[in-house]
Amino acid sequence: MKNAITRWRAVAAALFALPLATVFADADLTNKHEKGRCAIRGHCGSEGFFGPKLPCPDNGPAETPDADLKKTLVEVCGDAWSDTDVCCNSEQVEALQSNLKRAEGIISACPACKANFFNLFCTFTCSPDQSLFINVTDTKPKGDKFMVTELNHFVSNDYGAEFYNSCKDVKFGATNGNAMDFIGGGAKNYTQFLKFLGDKKFLGSPFQMNFPRPNKTEYPEIVPMDKTVRSCNDTDETYRCACVDCGGSCPDLPEITANKQCYVGLLPCLSFAVVIVYSVFIGLLVIAVSGHVWYAKHSRHKAERLRLLQDLDPSDDEDEGDMVHNVSMLDRPTKHYFLNTALDKAFSKLGYVCARYPAITIVTSFLIVVLMSLGWLRFTVETDPVRLWVAPNSAAAQEKVFFDENFGPFFRAEQAFLVNDTDKSGPGPVMSYDTLAWWFDVENRVERLRSYENGDTFQDVCFRPTGDACVVQSLTQYFQGDFAHISPKNWQKQISDCANTPTDCLPEFQQPLDPKMLFGAYNESVIDAKAIIITWVVNNHAEGTAEIQRAMDWEDSLKSLMLAVQAEARDRGLRLSFNTEVSLEQELNKSTNTDAKIVVISYIIMFIYASLALGSTTLTVKSVLRNPSTALVQSKFMLGVAGILIVLMSVSASVGLFSAAGIKVTLIIAEVIPFLVLAVGVDNIFLIVHEFERVNISHPEGTVAERVSRALGRMGPSILLSALTETVAFAMGAAVTMPAVRNFAAYAAGAVFINALLQITTFVAVLSLNQTRVEANRVDCFPCVRVKRSESSYLGYAGGEEGSLQRFIRKTYAPALMGKKAKVAILTVFLGFFAAGLGLFPEVELGLDQRIAIPSDSYLIPYFNDLYDYFDAGPPVYFVTRELNITERVHQQELCARFSTCQETSLANVLEQERKRPEVSYIAASAANWIDDFFYWLKPSNEECCVDGSKPCFDGRDPAWNFTLSGMPEGKEFISYLTRWIEAPTTAECPLGGAAPYSNALVIDEKRLTIPASHFRTSHTPLHSQREFIAAYTAARRIASDISKNTGTKVFPYSKFYIFFDQYTTIVKVAGTLLGSGLAMVFVINTILLGSIQTALVVTVTVAMTVTDIIGTMALAGVSLNAVSLVNLIICLGISVEFCAHVARAFTFPSRAVMERAPRNKFRARDARAWTALVNVGASVFSGITVTKLLGVCVLAFTRSKIFEIYYFRVWLALVVWAATHALIFLPVALSLFGGKGYVDPESDGGLEQDLRSRQYPGLLNDDEYDYDSDD
Repeated sequence: MKNAITRWRAVAAALFALPLATVFADADLTNKHEKGRCAIRGHCGSEGFFGPKLPCPDNGPAETPDADLKKTLVEVCGDAWSDTDVCCNSEQVEALQSNLKRAEGIISACPACKANFFNLFCTFTCSPDQSLFINVTDTKPKGDKFMVTELNHFVSNDYGAEFYNSCKDVKFGATNGNAMDFIGGGAKNYTQFLKFLGDKKFLGSPFQMNFPRPNKTEYPEIVPMDKTVRSCNDTDETYRCACVDCGGSCPDLPEITANKQCYVGLLPCLSFAVVIVYSVFIGLLVIAVSGHVWYAKHSRHKAERLRLLQDLDPSDDEDEGDMVHNVSMLDRPTKHYFLNTALDKAFSKLGYVCARYPAITIVTSFLIVVLMSLGWLRFTVETDPVRLWVAPNSAAAQEKVFFDENFGPFFRAEQAFLVNDTDKSGPGPVMSYDTLAWWFDVENRVERLRSYENGDTFQDVCFRPTGDACVVQSLTQYFQGDFAHISPKNWQKQISDCANTPTDCLPEFQQPLDPKMLFGAYNESVIDAKAIIITWVVNNHAEGTAEIQRAMDWEDSLKSLMLAVQAEARDRGLRLSFNTEVSLEQELNKSTNTDAKIVVISYIIMFIYASLALGSTTLTVKSVLRNPSTALVQSKFMLGVAGILIVLMSVSASVGLFSAAGIKVTLIIAEVIPFLVLAVGVDNIFLIVHEFERVNISHPEGTVAERVSRALGRMGPSILLSALTETVAFAMGAAVTMPAVRNFAAYAAGAVFINALLQITTFVAVLSLNQTRVEANRVDCFPCVRVKRSESSYLGYAGGEEGSLQRFIRKTYAPALMGKKAKVAILTVFLGFFAAGLGLFPEVELGLDQRIAIPSDSYLIPYFNDLYDYFDAGPPVYFVTRELNITERVHQQELCARFSTCQETSLANVLEQERKRPEVSYIAASAANWIDDFFYWLKPSNEECCVDGSKPCFDGRDPAWNFTLSGMPEGKEFISYLTRWIEAPTTAECPLGGAAPYSNALVIDEKRLTIPASHFRTSHTPLHSQREFIAAYTAARRIASDISKNTGTKVFPYSKFYIFFDQYTTIVKVAGTLLGSGLAMVFVINTILLGSIQTALVVTVTVAMTVTDIIGTMALAGVSLNAVSLVNLIICLGISVEFCAHVARAFTFPSRAVMERAPRNKFRARDARAWTALVNVGASVFSGITVTKLLGVCVLAFTRSKIFEIYYFRVWLALVVWAATHALIFLPVALSLFGGKGYVDPESDGGLEQDLRSRQYPGLLNDDEYDYDSDD
């Protein structure tokens, strides 16, 4: 490539030095400006011994060329020069022909640009009217002659603009850049283009040529050059350029509307619709309530008037029934539900066996858990992000494998940002002479750096596209990494010139350096850049190979060096941020380790609370004051320890089971499953213990085994309901192909189910042992120690003390909740929350910012900040074809762009059109089109490219090489020439060789005569947010799909980051499917186990409202939707069921003893059962589920990891708050209004408490145990 650029500079120098002639001693400074008169001609020497020849001023008349000169001139410049005088000679024309032929390789792709470019120099060199548009302004004596050192070349504004427009989009395939970068220094308009052509510089114009604007006042005799200019979309097919080189030649693609949300004003359409629907609901509710109040008031007044008129005597018989029967008895369910009865018997029998034989139960359970835990021998943790977020059989994963196998793994990038933002006044220019000197030294240290284990240097592991020099993208490479090339007085200009014309300052690997890759946050001049960017490119290899280990070893050494350099930068008032290819995975693992302490503390707090709260029913302040030794006996600390151990056993068994099945553990599983199982497990422990204490009070005469049997008979079906629903809800996630979600779902479902089994067996056995200890007055934790027997708190009603929380719920909370006004208010408020949650759905972002996934103090945080703030170049993207027989003409036409028979919707044409609408395509650069460059390499006029013997390959071919592709090779001949081209180097004589730019771009199968794989490289626009990365990936998918549909060619897009964002193309659908399926299973299981469609529907709606409110909270709390939050939403659904299931079951199977405590004449039917459910399990749900989870969650607020703080603390806090409020406030109200029928609870028959209540002996119950009617 360097030779190609050098060649272009030599061409430019020669073109402007072409006019050669002999002049007299006196300088002629173009005194006459008229037709038929010259301005310069011939040459008069050079300024230095090796300097280029300079023209002589010659204001003489034009001359008629001889036959040979005319023939050569027509061959070079066209038929227009066949009959005209000229201001040049044969020597000039021959030189012109030689130099234009060399330039042709850069611009020949666009016939119009080529014609205009040739016309400019032909006219400048030989026009008979030179003096009309050329004015010599300065000369220098050379012996007896004068040399022109400066002149003005006048061109009209229209000519300059049209000339520039014809060439501005022409591509140079060897670099996948614009030809304008070479012939115009990257000019943005025609004045910059002409200035670049005319500025005197080394290997450029040998003298200063100015292109002043035409001005009749200042130059009255000047007639600016105004030749006919061919436009790149000329109607003449001879000059018309391809779409990739001329936007005007491109067909219009179907309009693509940016993927924007529908809005009504400032609100998304969904939010607006929700607001409208809720407003209508509120309006209808107000009307209904007002009508009801008016009707009730009218009816009451009418009844009073009738009573006054009739004056009837009250009857004493009206209240007679209350002397015998409680009104609530009239509303007590009388039917049995066969499934519940069967479950009650089964769980009762299970509870009796486990309590009767506790040692056998515990030992058997332990042995089974140990057996299942043997799977730990195959325990492995999956940390590779690729295998975590993308299913192996997904399109993205298969495409990555295809790309790596055919083109090699994507190179490894080590990147650093040097930023000047440490001053309080804000970021400032980062470059100074001293800073440059220091940074050159830093890069030299990197070059000399050796890896820890293998002693490799950068040269041993670097990426070498041309097989020689390593790729380092840094401003130091403008000077080949040698600070001696930097001038202390002129360094700003040196760097600016290189940035403006990268082709003048090629690095050792011979590819121009894009300033956007090197400088950050600058406006006009790179000298003002706030950051400089350095990228070391390391060769990549297949995973698990020795080569990749060597690369990672060197990267670890580089990390250590960069950490040391950070301190040096701080001393200089600068800041250095960096990233190596191995950094992210290392920091992700570190994040897990830093969170371990917080997670353990969370578990300990839940454990301590559970241990204390479990004894709350039997260990009260009053009982302790009566007999302090009660605390030692009634304590349930060891029961809490047993509960925690059971949780750990279930986790161990689950991990062992699925590890044995080959399902790897992920960091999400390691961090979440223990917390999840502990949260669920503690709930069930509370329910079993609290129910057991009630049975101790109601059936003190039974044996321990009988009492345990009764407790499990009542709570077992409830535990089954919640555990089965959670297990199925979690297991639904196993249907998802995303490994992180699938593996979590399997482990969670297994752990929850195993935990439930252990609780109804092992924990029940431990509970019976604990009760035996209590009744023997033995000290908790030290059962060998006995204390003096005191009044037993578990026998009879004399010792049965109701907890303050349970009393509050029975006396105050439950009655208030059942009030009519309260019900209306609760429904209105919670439906408002639901509507708000729905309305916030569109505000939930997709993605997982890498800065969140790593520790908050990680050295990668500043790097990612700088990457988004200062890096203004997009990632490369490849459009890959596979199994396409490009040896056939029809398939060649599906890919090419620069030939007249290429399909309008060919791959290259579509990509070029998409580049011109980056707001929807996110494509920033033209594609590197290997097939076009290959065919141009075959062009006979490129005499130094494809050569057979001593002549061009296609010279004299029939049919000849042409723009219709009719003369191009096919079949075996195509493969033969392609093999030669892909090995051809890029040289000064032939810049179209394929070795450097395309050696890794295609795979050639010479046996099958086909191209199994090839790619067309382009790049994305700068991407600065998760939303933009997702949009870019989605756009690339759309583009590839359109190309495949239009051409029939199998095309897919590939970029290194795609595999991490593939999940977001389906995550919304996956989330909807998982949550919808989970809710469906909640409904089905609740219908079966509760025996009521209505009640199951109320529970399902409540769970759905809870999850909706959590999603709305995610939008407000800045929690985006990704695999991590999707796992959390599955957890939320399962645990929401845990909150609701026990209340719903207590409503469906109300406790007779509790229901008969309802205030007489105040609650009837569903109200009475809803009141009973709250009184019966409300305290357990609050203290055992809500408070336990709340304590555990709050500890997570102190984690150092942002991912834990955002995705676990915020979401789980929202879960606890919304699930508790819905279960304890909304659900009882909804059940009282819409709940289904109730059934007899088999465990409510018999017992001391029920017997006393059935006989209506409240005096034998504790004070305030029986609620009389009141007006409260």
